[in-house]
Amino acid sequence: MGLKIGKIRLLGPMSVIGFVFALLAFVGDQGFKLMMLGLYDMASWPYRRIEVLPFFDIVLAWNKGVSYGLFQQHTDFGRYMLVALSVITALGLWLWMATFSRPLPAAGVGLIIGGALSNALDRILHGAVADFFWLHWGALSWYVFNLADVAIVVGVVMILYDSFFAEDDSRREKT
Repeated sequence: MGLKIGKIRLLGPMSVIGFVFALLAFVGDQGFKLMMLGLYDMASWPYRRIEVLPFFDIVLAWNKGVSYGLFQQHTDFGRYMLVALSVITALGLWLWMATFSRPLPAAGVGLIIGGALSNALDRILHGAVADFFWLHWGALSWYVFNLADVAIVVGVVMILYDSFFAEDDSRREKT
C-alpha cells in the first residue's frame, strides 16, 4: 500500500529499491570525486589528465551549467537555482517512483535521483560540478562527464526499456 499524506503517496512497494539505487549512485559518484579531489588532489595537478586508453582519459573539468555545459551559471543565484531545480526534480521523481509496482523503473528513477542530488551537492560544495571522464577519438571529442551523469543516463535507459518491453500490469490482471 505505502505511506500517504492525504492523497500523495510518499512510499510505495518499490521505494526501497529506488532508495538503494539512489544511494548507490550518490555514494559512488561522491566517493570517486572525493578520491580524485581529496586523496589525489587532482585540482592541483598542472595538466589534470590521466591517459587511460587511446580514446579515454580522466581529466578534471568544472561544469557550471547542466548537461553538455548548457545554461552556464556564473552567479550564486544561478548556481542555487540549479540546486533547487535538482532537489525539486528529485522530489517529483520520488513521488512518481512511489507509484511503481515493478523494480526496473524504480531502480532507474533511483539512479536519476542519486545522480541529480550528487551533482547538486557538487554545486553547493564547489560552485560547479566536477566532471572526469573524457571519451575522444582523433579529432572527435565527447563532452566530459562523471558517474552521476552515467547513473542518470542508465536510469533513463532502464525506464525506457521497461516502458517498451514490460508487460502491462492492467493486461496481466485481466487474463
